[in-house]
Amino acid sequence: MIRNLRRLSNSIEQPQSFNEGGHSSLQEGGSYITIESGRLAIYRKHKGLKWKSYMSSDGNQYVDKKLTTNSLEYTNTFIDYRIYKHNFSDNISTTEHFIPWQGTGEQTGMNDATSTLLVPFKMTCHKILFRPESFDTPTANFTFKIKRQDSGDATVDEVASFTYTDTFADNTTIEVKQSDFNNTPVVDVGAKASISIQASANPHGSSKDYYITSVWRTEITI
Repeated sequence: MIRNLRRLSNSIEQPQSFNEGGHSSLQEGGSYITIESGRLAIYRKHKGLKWKSYMSSDGNQYVDKKLTTNSLEYTNTFIDYRIYKHNFSDNISTTEHFIPWQGTGEQTGMNDATSTLLVPFKMTCHKILFRPESFDTPTANFTFKIKRQDSGDATVDEVASFTYTDTFADNTTIEVKQSDFNNTPVVDVGAKASISIQASANPHGSSKDYYITSVWRTEITI
C-alpha cells in the first residue's frame, strides 16, 4: 500500500507557484506564472530565450502581436471592415443626393439600384472620407445622413446624421467619423442602406467631381 501511494504521488506533477521575482529574472529552465490582463501567462526560459503561452478561463484567445497562418477558416462569426467607393460628378446645388454604391450615378431618391446597398450582415459606418474637387462657396455646410429601409417596409428611416460646418478647401479630404454622428450609424441585415449628402448653399457653379469612400464595421455571421 505504501509503495502504491508513493508511486501515485511521484506520478502527479507538483503545482507551480507564482514567482514574485518576475520573468525578467528567470534562470535557464525556470518557469514563471502570472496574470496579464485577466489571462494566465506562463513563461519558461529555454536555451537563453523566454517563451510565453496564455491559458484562458473563458475560451477567448488573444495575440499580443502579429498572427501569421498558412490557412484560416472562420466557422462562426468574425468582425472586419469593408470599404466602398461612392465617386460621382454633378452640380448638386442644395438638393439632397444619395451617393452611388456602384457606378457613378448619384440619385435624388433612395429607391434606386445604384444608390442603395442590400445589407448582408449587421453593418456600422466606421467613417466616411469626403473630397470634392473645388468650391465656389467653400463655406457651404454639408449634411451627411445614413438612411435605411427595413425588410418588408418601404418607409425610409433616418438612422444618423452629421453636419460639417467648417470651411472647405479645394481638393482637400475631410473625415466623418462614427463618433461625429448624432446616433450610432448601424444598419441591420436585410435592410437597404443609403448615404446622402446635402449642401446648405450651392457649393459650385458647375458640375464637379466628388471622391467619397466609406468604411463599414461588418459583423459576419456564418
